[in-house]
Amino acid sequence: MKKTALILGITGVTGTLLARHLFDDDRFEKVISLHRRKSGLQHPKLEEHIVDMFELDKHRNRFKADVVFCCVGTTQSKTSDKETYQKIDYGIPLAAAKLCVANGIERLVVISALGADPESRVFYNKTKGEMERDVLAEKPNNTYLLEPALLAAAREEKRTAEKIGIMVFKVLNPFLIGPLKKFRSIKPEALVKTMLYLSFNSYKNARITSDEIQKIADNA
Repeated sequence: MKKTALILGITGVTGTLLARHLFDDDRFEKVISLHRRKSGLQHPKLEEHIVDMFELDKHRNRFKADVVFCCVGTTQSKTSDKETYQKIDYGIPLAAAKLCVANGIERLVVISALGADPESRVFYNKTKGEMERDVLAEKPNNTYLLEPALLAAAREEKRTAEKIGIMVFKVLNPFLIGPLKKFRSIKPEALVKTMLYLSFNSYKNARITSDEIQKIADNA
């Protein structure tokens, strides 16, 4: 039986790439997007709904799929207000987890970040860590939290520091071996391959670090 996928955050680099892969994947018959604006993507499989992402609970009747991909996320440079930042990076994934439980959705894949830790003194890491903790506390079936390191992706918006980081890690990656492999930069293609793999397969860990993401992608 073919699957239905639901994407939160379809307009981001990973969300857009994921959608394109789902369009080409014969195992999926429908791709639902809940987002605050249109994606600009066109495909017979795509069903888009414009919603208030901070009020996902009001759209339970649309939140129906075999697998949910939560690709939402912002940066402190784009969203300097901490309350808004938490609503996006903490509130949306948690709301998705609750809706998965309520609607009996069997798989949830959430993009988090390397270094997520609810005890961290770094606001970004702490927020991601609290999100991971509370999403897992909801006990949705087959939930996976992907923790990529720096994402080596071309973006439309200007992110000077990120571009410099990507160039630096091109040089550093070969030297990050053993326990340091999880700090290597990773391409969005690897992230998407792993997300698709987890749509059909189980994995030993709920939290999957960057090096594990790459390993799954290489063998998928």
